[in-house]
Amino acid sequence: MAKNISEETQNEAMKVAKATQKPKQTKEQTKLIALGIEKGIAEYKKQQKSKARDRDKSRKQEVRAKARTAETADSDTADIETKPNRQLLPWGLLVISWIGFVGFYLLK
Repeated sequence: MAKNISEETQNEAMKVAKATQKPKQTKEQTKLIALGIEKGIAEYKKQQKSKARDRDKSRKQEVRAKARTAETADSDTADIETKPNRQLLPWGLLVISWIGFVGFYLLK
């Protein structure tokens, strides 16, 4: 039987092949059927591993996306907290300059 297929899979394939054996079927025919079943089981396992890898990749991508979203939200919060200070600076300079102009005009 195949080298890369586990003994458990080979035994299971042989059980299935014997269970579906028809009268007058030779042992070699049963072995060929078992070999086909083994290949089917191996292909099924490969597909399941591939699906599991894809699910794991998508889950990791979702986790990364959530982390990026959280980082963006945190930086947005930091920007909001610093914006009032930035808005006060031009107004404060405007008020100081008007006070300076009025003071200069009155002293003259």
